[in-house]
Amino acid sequence: MNKDIKLSAKTREKSGNAGKLRSAGFIPAAVYGSGTENRNIKIEKNQLEKIYARLGETSLIDLMVDEKETLKVIIKDVQKDPVRNHIVHIDFYVVDMKKPIDVMVPLHFTGEAKAVKELGGTLVTNLDEVEIRCLPGDLIESFSVDISPLNTFDDSINIRDLKLPAGIEVLNNADDVVVSVIMPVEEVPEVKEAPAEEKKEEGKEANKESGKEEKKEGKPEKK
Repeated sequence: MNKDIKLSAKTREKSGNAGKLRSAGFIPAAVYGSGTENRNIKIEKNQLEKIYARLGETSLIDLMVDEKETLKVIIKDVQKDPVRNHIVHIDFYVVDMKKPIDVMVPLHFTGEAKAVKELGGTLVTNLDEVEIRCLPGDLIESFSVDISPLNTFDDSINIRDLKLPAGIEVLNNADDVVVSVIMPVEEVPEVKEAPAEEKKEEGKEANKESGKEEKKEGKPEKK
C-alpha cells in the first residue's frame, strides 16, 4: 500500500495544442470522477514519468491542481507513443474514499517450484494480473504469488489459493488457474531427407537393378 504519493498539475485550455504542450515539457491530461467536474490539466513530464515508472497504475495519488485543491485519484487510462513508448496523454479518476473500486492489479511470482527445478518442467502462468475490489485506501501496487507449492505436474495455484491482504476481494472466478507446471516435451529425433540429387541417383540405381532383373527373367534357358 502506498501513502502520500503527490503529483502537481495545472489547468490547461481545452483547445490548446497538445504537440506544443509536450514540446514544452508537459503531458496533457484529464481528471474526472466522483464529486468533481471534468477538467483538462497538464503535468510536468519528468515528474509524471518518475512516479509512473515506480508505481504503475494501481496506486492512490494526491493530485494537487493549481496548488489550490488536492484530489484523491487513481490512473484510469494511459496513452503512449507506439514507437517511443512515451506517455502522450493520461486520465485520472477521482475516487470516493468511502466507496469500493474495481482495479486490475499485476501479479509477481516469487520462490522456486520443485516441479521446475528438479523435474525439469515448464512454468505456465495463465494470469499476469487479477481484478480486485477494495476501498481506495487499501489499494496495492501488485500481488505476490509464491510458486514453491508446485511440487509435481499435478499441482496448480488457483484464485482460491491466493492469500489476500485484509480488505481485498479478488473478482476472478475461484477456479481460475493462476500458475502451473507442465511436463518437459521429449524431443523427437529429426529425420533428415536426402538432397534431391541423391534421391535422383538412388532412383536411377533402382531402375537399373530393376532392368537387370527383368532381363534375367525374360532370357530363354539354353538346351
